[in-house]
Amino acid sequence: MKQALLNKLETKKAVVGIMGLGYVGLPLVRELSRGGVRVIGFDVDPNKIRMFNAGKSYIEHIPSAMVKTLRDGGRFRATRNMKELKKADAIIICVPTPLTKTRDPDMKYVVSTARMISENLRKGQLVVLESTTYPGTTTDLVKPILEQSGLKAGKDFFLAFSPEREDPGRKDYSTATIPKVVGADDPGSRELAVKLYGLAIKTVVPVSSSAVAESAKLLENIYRCINIAMVNELKMLFDRMGIDIWEVIGAAKTKPFGFQAFYPGPGLGGHCIPIDPFYLTWRAKEFGMATRFIELAGEINTHMPHYVIMRTMEALNDRGRTMKGAKILVLGLAYKKDVDDLRESPSIEIIELLKTHGAKVDYNDPHIPHTHKQREHDLRMRSVPLSPKTLAGYDAVIVATDHSRYDYDQIVRHARLVVDTRNATLNVKQNRGKIVKA
Repeated sequence: MKQALLNKLETKKAVVGIMGLGYVGLPLVRELSRGGVRVIGFDVDPNKIRMFNAGKSYIEHIPSAMVKTLRDGGRFRATRNMKELKKADAIIICVPTPLTKTRDPDMKYVVSTARMISENLRKGQLVVLESTTYPGTTTDLVKPILEQSGLKAGKDFFLAFSPEREDPGRKDYSTATIPKVVGADDPGSRELAVKLYGLAIKTVVPVSSSAVAESAKLLENIYRCINIAMVNELKMLFDRMGIDIWEVIGAAKTKPFGFQAFYPGPGLGGHCIPIDPFYLTWRAKEFGMATRFIELAGEINTHMPHYVIMRTMEALNDRGRTMKGAKILVLGLAYKKDVDDLRESPSIEIIELLKTHGAKVDYNDPHIPHTHKQREHDLRMRSVPLSPKTLAGYDAVIVATDHSRYDYDQIVRHARLVVDTRNATLNVKQNRGKIVKA
């Protein structure tokens, strides 16, 4: 069975199923299709299926023209019919792994997806989990569900883990050029998974087990989470001391060794850094250990939206204005610049906190014309136009996301007060008395 699938992969006659057509799944569809294999995309969202089969994309950095090309070329189609999983030779799971309100792993999407696969699993298939999770998920959670089919992993079907490393909006690396870590608990599964990703990814990095691959992903994001928390804490301290954290970082990074620059912000966003570290925190409790660095970093980073609110309040007070009843414009809803991704965006919490304090809030984001319902939030807002008249009508403008499309000279010129959380106004020369860093 292994050799038969290996032959299909080598001759590009294999059909690959992608479970979950979001920010991870769709770029993978693109690269595998470019690699010459046929791809079936699976998603439970009927709107996504309709869009993709109409040749349209809902993700800004994956243009509709590309989706249409894939569809018209006969290498990609999308469906909600899970019975078609039987047609796939390899199945890649790209579904969300959020946290519960108590910061425990919410595995319902992985579990339900594994069950759907189990109901349709046949001999000789390869299943790969990409969803970021705690060490042991592939072996302890996904494998038993798949084996409910009566088939055995490593014998009747093959199982591996390969963490996603997507970074929307990045220009220097793409899905195809970011090295792909692949781990499996038996040599056959590892070999097949390496061959599968080798069709689309320039560099594949095999490791000895699924748990090592799961842990590597967590290490990457914990490293970033802790270092961002450190500079966020220093930002708050240096603000009190009258020192500009951005200038300090700029000076420190001139050292050619022993220092890597991390930057503060209004909070963490995206699906990875705000969430993934707590998967290890949760898992560590089973081994009687407390992950104090991770938990402290989480406290600091989740406090940052509150710090932005406090700084905005102070700035309004200095100008004889209270937060209650103030008109405030939030610039940028996406979690990072120049993307349309608002998953876990600190801008969402900033808006909700402003409303809680009695402010009248609008937002502008050139990449997100209106909000959509999320698992935890439903703002029901639309982006307002940005003009000199619009800017002048607000008591404060908060730069929450430093999109490249914004003209920061114009923003500072026409706004009454600018609360800058991203150092976006660094090069603005005029009216700097209007700017408050937060």
